[in-house]
Amino acid sequence: MTPEAPELTILHISDLHFGPPYVPRVGEALLREAALVRADVIVASGDFTQRAKPEQFAAARKFLDSLPAAPVVVVPGNHDVPLYRIFERLFDPYRYYRQYMAEDLDQVVDFGPARFVALNSAAPRTAITNGAIRPSQLEFCEQAFADHPAGGIRIVVAHHHFAPAPDYDKSQSMRGARRALDTFHRLDVEMVMGGHQHRAYVGNSLDVYPGADRERGIIIAQSGTSTSRRGRAREHEKNTFNVIHISATTIFITHYMYFTDLDGFASISRHEFPRSKHRFLEQLMPEPAPSVPTRA
Repeated sequence: MTPEAPELTILHISDLHFGPPYVPRVGEALLREAALVRADVIVASGDFTQRAKPEQFAAARKFLDSLPAAPVVVVPGNHDVPLYRIFERLFDPYRYYRQYMAEDLDQVVDFGPARFVALNSAAPRTAITNGAIRPSQLEFCEQAFADHPAGGIRIVVAHHHFAPAPDYDKSQSMRGARRALDTFHRLDVEMVMGGHQHRAYVGNSLDVYPGADRERGIIIAQSGTSTSRRGRAREHEKNTFNVIHISATTIFITHYMYFTDLDGFASISRHEFPRSKHRFLEQLMPEPAPSVPTRA
């Protein structure tokens, strides 16, 4: 059986944290690797800055503009709204995010067979750390997918996690996460993407929540911090990103980590899932994994 050509390749980065935690040499390495990936779409899932300062947003914008040309899906993170500038946080929290990143806080991005619905999970007045998804955003999501063809690729992006990484550094999911996952299942969402935890987690919503669907769940693709010193738990002071290949039958996720001795990123794990209409990987085997870039 010949390998399927991917319908879509996604570069997933997160938690850049421009400001004091940002590591320039890692950022430069990420730009080099991004050129090899040849992504159709880039997802950058929030926390572009450390303290939501205009100069930090300007640096993050310059970084995004240095990535290979492709549609970019962005969402705000909790660090992209002011923490200590209380008046601004209460009355104009997204001022610089809107100026430098995107005017719309919730957005829809189409590319080929895929529709990305990006939801702003930052909640600067009520849940600035753990975030929240509001009922009105689920209605936005439902409307966004209403005219999307059956069998198309449906992906939701938010900064905060719908499911915590199953490791020793326990973290609480955002408010409304379970209600959101049940809604996503009903809407045939195949994958949710995000960051915030500062370590990667590739898995399934059924790992942490039984939900309405006990057969397939929803694929979870969390990126660690791609360019900062703020990695946690098993990725303490590490930097990571994901590359996602989606074909007609399979979702294949490769996890990359930065290594100082390489001065670059290398793949350290790969994860394969059947698409929602193809229940069993056994029907697809044996099928080689998509090729991934190798360093010269």
